Amino acid sequence: MKLNELQKAPEAKNRKRVGRGPGSNWGKTSGRGQKGQKSRSGVSISAWFQGGQTPLYRRVPKRGFNNAQFTTRYSTINLSDLNKFFNNGDEVTPEILKERGIIKKQLDGIKVLGNGELEKKLTVKANRFSSTAIAKIESAGGKAEVI
Repeated sequence: MKLNELQKAPEAKNRKRVGRGPGSNWGKTSGRGQKGQKSRSGVSISAWFQGGQTPLYRRVPKRGFNNAQFTTRYSTINLSDLNKFFNNGDEVTPEILKERGIIKKQLDGIKVLGNGELEKKLTVKANRFSSTAIAKIESAGGKAEVI
């Protein structure tokens, strides 16, 4: 195959070339009408835009009940972090984690995730554990206790 033997794919369609003079029927304003926001390049008006008036979704009051405020949210910590900040035989509690600055907020509790490896024997007390975290803590000789 040579460059001079290349052919256009049969299904390929020519794009409309606008703004190429009055003889083309798509000259001057290029089919965009006269002035205004939509005649300018780079315009992107969202479907819910109402021309600058306060949109409907802001005029209508919020109604109903949402359970999202009552969800249980946990601060998470990985086994790799426990490996960094604790020595062999230490006890890990939410209070110690907060005191040492490993976690910022306790939220509704602490959840220990199994990311990373644990080489130290630790007694970890938390509200929740992932299944991999329990397996890795116990394989290292430690204990995972649910508070």
